[in-house]
Amino acid sequence: MSALTNGYSLAALISLAFLTGCASTQPVPYTGVTSSSQMKPDTQDESGHIAYSFSAPTDWNKYSRAILDPVVIYQGADAQFDDVSPEQKQALAAYMQQAFGKSVGEHFPLTNAITPGTLRIRLTLTGAETTTPVLGTFSRFDLMGGPYNIVQSVRGKQGSFTGSVSYAVEIYDAPSNQLLKAYISKQYPNSLNIGASWGALSAAETGLDKGAEQLQDQLK
Repeated sequence: MSALTNGYSLAALISLAFLTGCASTQPVPYTGVTSSSQMKPDTQDESGHIAYSFSAPTDWNKYSRAILDPVVIYQGADAQFDDVSPEQKQALAAYMQQAFGKSVGEHFPLTNAITPGTLRIRLTLTGAETTTPVLGTFSRFDLMGGPYNIVQSVRGKQGSFTGSVSYAVEIYDAPSNQLLKAYISKQYPNSLNIGASWGALSAAETGLDKGAEQLQDQLK
């Protein structure tokens, strides 16, 4: 095989790997989530992170406390955990509990008592993608990945070979168990965030940090 043919073959393999790394799994309604049947495709979310949502007219000023249930790892057949081990799922669930608990606690004191004026927030980890080792970082600098990730950064979209996290949030009036708001979101770091490209779960954890901030906005 000639050097030219070898060069073409190598270029084809690199291109194929790059295109594969750019493929992104989109969230689905997740039929096993309790409020799934009430959620519709969200066309109003300017961030582009919320795929499906439900919202009832709510005066959030009525609420002064919140119960945060333990994070549930979704077990449905439509879960989207791409090459994520059980141990990694547990690690992400623990990280989510901590990040969202801190975020909610800044807005509402956390409690375990079901009393008037209390929200109940249920979190379900529904999917995650790990960052591809080496390629996740290298693709920020090479001639093919660099321009692509710059464009993705401007568009607010996911970078190449970068992990992500998908989850469902359901917010109820605790005493009545009435659903007030629910949404399914996918989060990931900015495509030029080099720090979030190190480690298999770093991008997903950064996504959870962003998701915790997003939840604060949803409670206003």
